[in-house]
Amino acid sequence: MAKKQIQEIKVVELFAGVGGFRIGLEGASDAYKTIWNNQWEPSTKHQDASLVYRARFGSKGHVNEDINLVMTDTIPNHDLMVGGFPCQDYSVAASLSKSGGIEGKKGVLWWQIYRILNEKGNDRPDYIFFENVDRLLGSPAKQRGRDFAIILASLSDLGYTVEWRVINAADYGFPQRRRRTYIVGYKECSVVNKKVEDLKKWVLYDGVFAKGFPFLPKEKTEDIFSIDGEITEVSETFNKGGKVSPFGNAGIMRGRIVYSIDAVPQYDGSTMTLGGNLISEELVPEEFFISDADIEKWKYEKGAKKISRVSKEGYEYTFSEGAMTFPDSLDAPSRTIITGEGGNAPSRFKHVIKTTSGRYRRLVPIELERLNMFPDNHTLHPEVSEIKRAFLMGNALVCGVVREVGKELFRLIYGEEPVSKHPIEEQRNPTPTLNLDLFDEIKEDLVRNQRKKNATLDPSKNVLIGYVKDDFADYFKDGQISKYYYTGKTKSFPSTIALNKLYYFMPYLKGIGVKDIYLIKTARIGNKAEIREDSNDTDPRLIFELEYIGSLDKQKLIQPNIFRTYRWSLLGSVL
Repeated sequence: MAKKQIQEIKVVELFAGVGGFRIGLEGASDAYKTIWNNQWEPSTKHQDASLVYRARFGSKGHVNEDINLVMTDTIPNHDLMVGGFPCQDYSVAASLSKSGGIEGKKGVLWWQIYRILNEKGNDRPDYIFFENVDRLLGSPAKQRGRDFAIILASLSDLGYTVEWRVINAADYGFPQRRRRTYIVGYKECSVVNKKVEDLKKWVLYDGVFAKGFPFLPKEKTEDIFSIDGEITEVSETFNKGGKVSPFGNAGIMRGRIVYSIDAVPQYDGSTMTLGGNLISEELVPEEFFISDADIEKWKYEKGAKKISRVSKEGYEYTFSEGAMTFPDSLDAPSRTIITGEGGNAPSRFKHVIKTTSGRYRRLVPIELERLNMFPDNHTLHPEVSEIKRAFLMGNALVCGVVREVGKELFRLIYGEEPVSKHPIEEQRNPTPTLNLDLFDEIKEDLVRNQRKKNATLDPSKNVLIGYVKDDFADYFKDGQISKYYYTGKTKSFPSTIALNKLYYFMPYLKGIGVKDIYLIKTARIGNKAEIREDSNDTDPRLIFELEYIGSLDKQKLIQPNIFRTYRWSLLGSVL
């Protein structure tokens, strides 16, 4: 029998923030191991993000130092480099003026990624995964698409095939309308790169983004072109004077040849909303409520305006902006969180909701964390203010998007389903490193995680009711959305249950009955040991990957009737 390959993907996280990439990847698979990370906030002495990162994940492998000053030989060799690199001018001219050359030790931040990958030589990672703003594909205004062309060309010269996709998290059921450009690359010798045969087929059907984020191609947007010349030439001439970027919101590049198309999202799964991520009104501190005296100021900021202004050159012009929804809708995903979300000053861009009591209030930090799919109180730290907590979430990404990319990347590398014992909702125990009494005054979490997903339940679909043993009952009571359920050994699973017809799952708790409803995302052969750390049982079992989508109003006693362990029926019979 062939020896099972070791499943470990060593990760280096640049521009780590408060760990969004790490949370998402660890939520995708236990194979992802972050071994080194860097976080540095320029122009500030108080390194809030670094404080939070170390408190949640420890100091081992954490470097709070300007990336421009980090020597490549101090970064351990790794399999996957990730990072949400900040926005700036990517041109070679800019890098020359700021760093003394494209291969200099100091410079704008994209070139630091390039520097590290270049200096790693043959040891550069097999895989890269980056995130940036959606406008990256069209910047700068006078040379549309130049910045992205430089990034693609420089990665091609380092031997990477690169695919990209602009994803609005809300289009795929996540709780925030946040559009970002996601970039995944595969080194020439990597397992995944060898699977890329046809560029069009990869983008439309077989790639990470095609499988993780289904879409339909928009008609008459397909394009194939090359990025020619040295990097300096690309910087100076690519699409010069062009009013439209040649890059669609989905595509791939190999050997400087680009296949590009516009993607129209296709999703019919469960969804998360702003209202489904709120905490109870009685738990909200009074300072987050808006006084009656200030309501008109907020309405003015949110309203339509036409204001006469004078430019620096003395020209008079009219500044105008349209009205924004006030208060924010609770039945839809939230608007994009920005770094200025914190503080009580009236603002056009901050979220304001109307509570069940009729009062208006701002969002508390724990709700901002939930909208980015971080664990509750992830940024809670005695040395980090609530305004800074909001700032950190404005700079963060939606962890659920990273998780789905991580799952698809794992599947392509290993040809198996990923398993994670660390769902992204999991609370991370604080581990302060400087002051061991740092968290003594915090006796418990602010509120238990009770996020909600919205899904239209179809009573005509089949549901499997499965018995949950007493030692696993608490697992199905902890409020987390992602779950696994393993059956008895495969030889004892009833052959009368048609696996291809199962859609929902409900856990049956002895003496209590059923209440929670889960969507079955995948069904596969696995074993108990991969789910339970305390088990050595590797006998084959059926493993269901589940996603919580709702509950009955109260517990219902429905006895399993197959081996006293299982029952399958139409959901309508339970409802």
